[in-house]
Amino acid sequence: MANDLEICSVSKRYGDPPGGLLAVSDISLNVRMGEFVSIIGPSGCGKSTLFGIIGGLLPDYEGEVRVGGRRHVGTHKDIGIVFQEESTLPWRTVLANVALPLEIQGVPRAEREERARHYIELVGLTGFENSRPVELSGGMRQRTAIARTLAFQPKVLLMDEPFGALDEQTRLLLGDRVLAIHKELKQTTLLITHNITEAVQLSDRVVVMSYRPGRVLRIVEIDLPRPRSSDSVTDERFGRYVAEIWGDLRAEASRGMKEAEASRGSGRRAG
Repeated sequence: MANDLEICSVSKRYGDPPGGLLAVSDISLNVRMGEFVSIIGPSGCGKSTLFGIIGGLLPDYEGEVRVGGRRHVGTHKDIGIVFQEESTLPWRTVLANVALPLEIQGVPRAEREERARHYIELVGLTGFENSRPVELSGGMRQRTAIARTLAFQPKVLLMDEPFGALDEQTRLLLGDRVLAIHKELKQTTLLITHNITEAVQLSDRVVVMSYRPGRVLRIVEIDLPRPRSSDSVTDERFGRYVAEIWGDLRAEASRGMKEAEASRGSGRRAG
């Protein structure tokens, strides 16, 4: 099967050596067409750095990122990005928010509103077309942001902890919505997350990263049947995957905590 997204020996350093910070080191990953892959790791593993590189938001890195077999630098029309931070425009309705990228592209009003309504229905917000973000819950605002990204029909959907600010129950239910969208659109999706349950619920594969500098520790194939839903969390195999991934992450998270504590201790002594 063809690869939609290829990450080839990517490394990123902040500052100049030898004092610079190596955030990610020699990361390679191929994401197949229509595949759902999650990247998970402890705080400080470079997930956000990798997100910025793939999305074309961070320059000056080693290695290559290819979309559809071609190297790309900077933002790419075939990559749609959903950020963790609030990104809906408060002065625009849900319909106007979702239609915004089509408006920028010059799509006629009737066509862009028809397409926007389709994606609003897909994310489960029919009936809220004329609502403004202040009238919506956090989960509904994120669904609006997802619909807006989907509206310009990217080949690759890149999501950076889109439900990170939401409670666990809401995350699971929104996971069901993401699964339904993925089933219908068969879109190549890369999710950056720190939530193990979310990664197992949604993914075909989970990429486990080490603490800084971020490297690929291993890739876990999630052999659970599709279509899935939040009911999958009660499956015994689901629990085994969560425990297996946590086993990998625990040592890395502990290493990160020890380094942070040592850094704080040396800062106090210096003061």
